Amino acid sequence: MTVPKGYFKHGVVFTAGITAGLLALTGCAGGSSDAGDGSANSEKTVRIVTHDSFPAEDFAKAASEATGYTVEVVAAGDGGELTNKLVLTKDKPIADLFYGVDNYFASRLVDEDVVTAYTPAGLPESAKEFNYDDSGSLTPIDEGAVCVNIDPAWFAEKGIAEPVTYEDLTKEEYKGLTVAMDPAGSSTGMAFLAGTVSKFGEDGFADYWKQLVANDVRIEQGWTEAYNGQFTQGGESGKKPIVVSYASSPAWTVNDDETETSTKALLETCSSQVEYAGILKGAENVEGAKAVIDYMVSVDFQNTIAESMYVYPVHSEAEVPEVWQKFAPKPTTRHDLSAAKIGESREAWLKTWSDAVAE
Repeated sequence: MTVPKGYFKHGVVFTAGITAGLLALTGCAGGSSDAGDGSANSEKTVRIVTHDSFPAEDFAKAASEATGYTVEVVAAGDGGELTNKLVLTKDKPIADLFYGVDNYFASRLVDEDVVTAYTPAGLPESAKEFNYDDSGSLTPIDEGAVCVNIDPAWFAEKGIAEPVTYEDLTKEEYKGLTVAMDPAGSSTGMAFLAGTVSKFGEDGFADYWKQLVANDVRIEQGWTEAYNGQFTQGGESGKKPIVVSYASSPAWTVNDDETETSTKALLETCSSQVEYAGILKGAENVEGAKAVIDYMVSVDFQNTIAESMYVYPVHSEAEVPEVWQKFAPKPTTRHDLSAAKIGESREAWLKTWSDAVAE
């Protein structure tokens, strides 16, 4: 997603115009004069398709130098839209590998037979807890947490106690103050929805959302519209002091001398998000794709993740800014569900959610 002044997060899924986007991407993916002709140049080119907020230019340069291949980056929207495109183009892949599909949409790639399993030899031990499965279908690259964020100064000025929990958002004193995202169109929104399923159960999360709606929650299409457009600390003229965002978001809103931040994550409202890379079945350059994934799990690339994408690297030895320890700590309480559960129940949850908010 597009974010203010270099703050990159991902999570918006724009469903409109997918067909046109697919045509454009397919043309781009096949745009090299050597693509698919078996030439030496084709064998030395590796194409990776990612979400829009990926630091494409810097990555292409660094990955090319590290692997010896010419790495090209193709942008394909955000997490959910990227997933849709990979599934819809599986018979004619638009790249050799992908990055940026998270644990809430990953099952689609596996179930639709979009990926070829590969486990990099250099996968750090610390990354293995984030593995999607035991067969190496997908490789974990980074992890974070979706949490409710607030504007503490707004609450101090109004003399209203800050909310702390999911339940607080349904109380009268917070009526009309919260903005969330459509989980059918946003991976950030999907993570938050899954968190409410984990917290309240499959028999109780719909009632929770009905209470949110009764308390005038605003639902936007995606993270950009919610955070940038509606949140009081989002950089525009927002009027909502409560927004669904990330545990790491307050690290972006620190002041110049890094002594304080203007936002706060509610660490009792978090659900984990893991982003994966993988080799696309039918890739023209499988060996090149493997080399790029090897680079992505190396400490050299992992060192760049926190400051370029505002998520945590999966490599325990990778660098994370010191200021994150104070303003973007990892939540110790997480409302999570297994990948298998998400895969089998996601569509049913979305239908239940849609019915709940429409009443």
